[in-house]
Amino acid sequence: MSVRTIRRLDETLGLLNRGKFAETCDEHLTKAVETLEALPSEKGTATITVTLTITYESGRLDLKPTVKSKLPEDKAFAATPFWAVDGGLSVSHPSQHDMFPRDATERERERAGA
Repeated sequence: MSVRTIRRLDETLGLLNRGKFAETCDEHLTKAVETLEALPSEKGTATITVTLTITYESGRLDLKPTVKSKLPEDKAFAATPFWAVDGGLSVSHPSQHDMFPRDATERERERAGA
């Protein structure tokens, strides 16, 4: 009886955990591509890291695989500037003159929360 020798990494990866590890790697790849395609800026980077830890003891090799993904952050929302005014928030800079003043009744309604 001859022993089948495996010398290719791609073949080894396909055998890990009866093929489930390769399926998990495929899922990470699919998620990375989907995330990149959905970026509003149409530009980004994803990283998929596959690690094989090989332990040897008395002629036996144990291969333990891990896969991790680092996907780009969703930057769909930019920061909105506010200024602290009288214990609250304002979108108007307190030291700048209001070029488009509103009438007093509209300001009073805003203060009342209407």
